[in-house]
Amino acid sequence: MAIIDKPILILGGGINGAAVARELVLNRVPVCLVDSADLASGATAYSSRLIHGGLRYLEYGEFALVRESLAERSRLLRLAPQFVRPLQLFIPVQQRLGGLRRSALKFFGWGETGETGTRGLWLVRAGLWMYDTYAKDSQLPKRSTHAVTDSDVPPVDRTKYRWLCSYYDAQILYPERFVIALLEDARQLATEHGVAFDVYTYYRATLRDRTVEIRRESRSPVSPRPETASLGETRLRGERKAGDSPVMTFEPAAIINATGAWVDRTLAKLNVPSRQLMGGTKGSHFVTSHAGLRDALAGRGIYAEASDRRPVFVLPLENSTLVGTTDLPYQESPETAVATEDELAYLLAAANRVFPDLTLARNDIDLHYSGVRPLPYVGPANPAVVTRRHWVEENSESAVPLFSIIGGKLTTCRSLAEVTVAAVLRRLGTQPTANSRDRVIPGGELDTRDGDALADTSLSCARARHVIRNQWVTRLSDLVERRLMLLYDPKLSERCLRQLAGLMAEEGLLRESDIDDEVRSCIERLKTHYGKQLA
Repeated sequence: MAIIDKPILILGGGINGAAVARELVLNRVPVCLVDSADLASGATAYSSRLIHGGLRYLEYGEFALVRESLAERSRLLRLAPQFVRPLQLFIPVQQRLGGLRRSALKFFGWGETGETGTRGLWLVRAGLWMYDTYAKDSQLPKRSTHAVTDSDVPPVDRTKYRWLCSYYDAQILYPERFVIALLEDARQLATEHGVAFDVYTYYRATLRDRTVEIRRESRSPVSPRPETASLGETRLRGERKAGDSPVMTFEPAAIINATGAWVDRTLAKLNVPSRQLMGGTKGSHFVTSHAGLRDALAGRGIYAEASDRRPVFVLPLENSTLVGTTDLPYQESPETAVATEDELAYLLAAANRVFPDLTLARNDIDLHYSGVRPLPYVGPANPAVVTRRHWVEENSESAVPLFSIIGGKLTTCRSLAEVTVAAVLRRLGTQPTANSRDRVIPGGELDTRDGDALADTSLSCARARHVIRNQWVTRLSDLVERRLMLLYDPKLSERCLRQLAGLMAEEGLLRESDIDDEVRSCIERLKTHYGKQLA
């Protein structure tokens, strides 16, 4: 059996890239993971934060995907309970019949009918029966049906709805930290197995014949040395520090393009010809600390329909509530996606449709976010009917074996990684010797609560310093948005940002003279990208 001694280059540090890196290192394969931005800074950070089987996929006949998703949901509940927790969801229903003809036509792939009615009780109960049957999951309670007048259900609009159908899925509050945990586990595995593993954020990769050059982005808060380094096995064992070279070259055994909605753009930058693979859609959400909505949910979620019959979730998010999502074709570069006022108005209307007495308004929105789903390109099809399946596409035009990941979602990241690694290793003349099906995912803690507190937060400086030292932090926004999750803290203040920037400077990741600029840049991004104002 062939031994792979050259690193496999993974482009993209989102949920799929991290899961693939872990699966490769588990199989004693050296890995170099590169992202042009921060880890988990794409669709991973902008999802609905659900670990689910895809109830609505049944309507489109995606039975294999539902089975796979439900199996992975059960696995994550068992292997990563600190990240993935059961969540009870309620579906408000207006009538007994409704949606049967439309759903039948969708099931057989015959499109929409123009029918305007919502899904009725019989259809919803049939779908939930099938869902539970596929799940075979003793960890979660089964479906149930309730009258809206029952005392133990969310107080939805009783003039509109007659029943609430309940079922269970799961929720992952912070998939950003889940990505870090996967990579920390990969780093530990690399140490145990003695294989190379490294992570480079804010770097770009270029391909010339069989040689890859990775170069640090021009805007960096650290002062790099100007010389060029050669990236080899011993070089990969280390972690990047402030003085590392901004340019490195090496020959990878293979390249895995796990850049999600950026897949086509990545191939173009590598100068690798390809047909269009991605046709992502934009999904926006907002977060509100509205006390009435939080109390109405009481830790449970709502899976409802907006006025145009698109599914909308109203979900608990610690002491806040998450409302989403939209599904709009998006042709621009994915990092430019921002929730528009029209989208926010649409989501507010959908939430008020279920809870009219709460009268949510624009000023109740604390922050919003928007991402682009990594969906396959299918031309002008309705975004709702585009498959959510994933697969691995090999590119025959590349001098280096090159594979692009199409599709994928939080729930199936591990199974996608297993399939991807098998395909890549087979191409390299070998096969997997291990898999992660029963490997516990460690980590997930946010605070040690030792020492001084971080200004205006419940976190400690010791915890922040640990994260800065060990979790691939480069910029202040990395800490705020995707490590300490302070983006979601309504008490986040400029004083806290300055203290974090000071800690980064003490660790050599930021020049003292650049602290003001870094804090200003972070504040501006919070305002323009998320609509978030500091306390």
